[in-house]
Amino acid sequence: MSTLLALDTATEACSVALLHDGKVTSHYEVIPRLHAQKLLPMIQQLLADAGTTLQAVDAIAFGRGPGAFTGVRIAIGVVQGLAFALDRPVLPVSNLAVLAQRAFREQGVSQVAAAIDARMDEVYWGCYRETLGEMRLVGAEAVLPPEVAALPADATGDWFGAGTGWGYGERIAVNLSGSDAGMLPHAEDLLTLARFAWERGEAIPADDAQPVYLRDKVATPKAR
Repeated sequence: MSTLLALDTATEACSVALLHDGKVTSHYEVIPRLHAQKLLPMIQQLLADAGTTLQAVDAIAFGRGPGAFTGVRIAIGVVQGLAFALDRPVLPVSNLAVLAQRAFREQGVSQVAAAIDARMDEVYWGCYRETLGEMRLVGAEAVLPPEVAALPADATGDWFGAGTGWGYGERIAVNLSGSDAGMLPHAEDLLTLARFAWERGEAIPADDAQPVYLRDKVATPKAR
């Protein structure tokens, strides 16, 4: 049975989760600006509590964004450092998907409009539907003004709004069955998505781990 480690630092929350011997354990804290100091000790504590070591880990999953620039970089740096040292592959997971998966776990909703506050009067946006326990992207993820956010063209039924982007809710022209604008990504849900990806053989070399910011002017250097 595989042992998978998951970590996320893309938002104000810092969390880690572990699948070992078929059991899932996790640790979650909302600690803005303390991720760099707290992440490795959290991983060490999680492994110790599960009675295992990093050497037992088969792959490392991480929140690849979108989210805070610094937070996403912290996750990539730690994951690459660990994966290189262990010679293990990695599993990048969208933070919008993680939000949708958390909403499914906690609220039992099968259609989620995930939104993260992107600052600069914009939101990171993605719509997800549940299929066999996995929240899957419908359409594309984007960064856009709240007024432009919309459900997929074929959307029917109830949709739930998850994430800090719903702080702009009065400016998003989407009817919801409910929402949680305080919801942040949790590594437990990242781990769930990573398990699906692992079973499909989607792990990649640590060299190929890349952040996803969606906002091109941040993610790419200006042409000279």
